[in-house]
Amino acid sequence: MTTTLIRNADVYAPEPLGRHDLLLGGGKVLWIGTDAPDLPAAFGAQVMDLAGRRLVPGLIDGHVHVTGGGGEAGFASRVPAPTLSRYTRSGVTTVVGLLGTDDVARSTRELVAHVNALREEGLSAWGYAGGYHLPPATVTGSVRADLAFIDCLIGVGELAISDHRSSQPTLDELLRIASDAHVAGLMTGKAGLLHLHLGDGPRGLDLVRRALDQSELPPRVFNPTHVNRRKALFDEAIELARRGCSIDITAFPVDEGEDAWSAADALVRYLDSGAPRDRVTISSDAGGCLPCFDAQGRVCSMDVGHSGALVDTLRELLARGIALQDALPAFTSNVAGLLRLPGKGSIAVGADADLVALDATGAVTDVFAGGQLHLRDGAVLRRGTFESQDT
Repeated sequence: MTTTLIRNADVYAPEPLGRHDLLLGGGKVLWIGTDAPDLPAAFGAQVMDLAGRRLVPGLIDGHVHVTGGGGEAGFASRVPAPTLSRYTRSGVTTVVGLLGTDDVARSTRELVAHVNALREEGLSAWGYAGGYHLPPATVTGSVRADLAFIDCLIGVGELAISDHRSSQPTLDELLRIASDAHVAGLMTGKAGLLHLHLGDGPRGLDLVRRALDQSELPPRVFNPTHVNRRKALFDEAIELARRGCSIDITAFPVDEGEDAWSAADALVRYLDSGAPRDRVTISSDAGGCLPCFDAQGRVCSMDVGHSGALVDTLRELLARGIALQDALPAFTSNVAGLLRLPGKGSIAVGADADLVALDATGAVTDVFAGGQLHLRDGAVLRRGTFESQDT
């Protein structure tokens, strides 16, 4: 068992705790205090002095194309799967994988395999059954059975609405899928969410509002993402958060003058709105294609999402004067609470030893995932199985 004593950390758990020492062992935080004793040499503890750097929970990226995304512009536009250190260099220690537009050539079986591979490499990883389309892509033929019998699958998504690439689901179809996710969550203790991809169509979140108005399903089941892609859509999303939904902001690039909010702008607007602070999360769409379409629905340009957008957004928020303890929950504790991931999203005795040290600018310097050191002073110590040293 690897044991590490971290000294002189300025801990944000995500609430500020001040200067503390921490003892890690067995993948957990074993002790937190203000004056750690010298441990006997026979104990074999690795000692690491952070010299006052801020120590925060490992970031949770709740929307990642772990198999790679894309495919809207032909097979050559399929995005490769991100490698392990692409996450850890960005301070991400937990990912939730999903399928997008391509839920045919890419399958739920492949998704589960990639999730398990990341677990073997030291990352915490889960996934969603399904993809953009109906009927949802599954392993067993049923999303309820997938969630009941496949450990790593915790919900359904990303089902597309208000998008020309979607299956154009009706209200009844949406409710049936949401019900399956909810009941499976009740059976298993998993999140049981319906994670909804939002396109830029004019219907916006109307289908979700109707689902809340016309069914008995709890609002938390409906979890729309990409809600900052249009400014009016974001206003709709804030109102859904007031009704009990959790909304997910995407950290994608936004050009000046574009009818969208950057992730930093969106979070500031959300916090200023007075909506419940625990009902907003930020994800990266890592590994996914970020396409632009012409009037005929053809791809005219594309970019690729990356987990580094999370820490970039966090650094922008800090540079704008947002307190770290106000910004952090959207990347950590809010995500863990929504997805029902015990031991994640906070720094506490008994919690998983997923920890990230930040320098004065908010850049990632050191990363522990499951108590194992992946990054030290910015240098990658652990790489994925097929990563080259130049990756």
